[in-house]
Amino acid sequence: MAKCGRKPVLDKVKRAEILAILAVGCSRTVAAQYVGCSVSTIGRTADRDPEFAKQLREKEYGSEVGYLENIRQAAREPRYWRAAAWALERLSPQRYGQRHPDAITIDQVRDLLVQFADIITEEVPVALYRKNVLKRLQAISKQLKPTSGN
Repeated sequence: MAKCGRKPVLDKVKRAEILAILAVGCSRTVAAQYVGCSVSTIGRTADRDPEFAKQLREKEYGSEVGYLENIRQAAREPRYWRAAAWALERLSPQRYGQRHPDAITIDQVRDLLVQFADIITEEVPVALYRKNVLKRLQAISKQLKPTSGN
């Protein structure tokens, strides 16, 4: 009995083209434009076809790993120290990224919240009010993303 329904938008040829485009480091957006579909079509096809999903992941991460390996290799040579600096800036922006002189870090915001808590503890006489305000400050502090290296 023949299958009913629409012909798949991404046939084998288009899937192979998408994988080839991803393998050289392009995005799904570029691949979708090249084969004439939407990015969501690629995602839906991958959702229905685990093998295609696996191939997409391999191609996408393979390019990324390849680029990082090239940067890492270059960084081993002292004359290419900028490659190491570039990688550090992107892998640990809180520690190594360039910041505007007026920018503050998450750690500085945390320190500020601790100072607020100390002031509240000292200045607010009613324990219930003090407790509620401190709870709210603690909730704000928990929402801050942890920094690497701490």
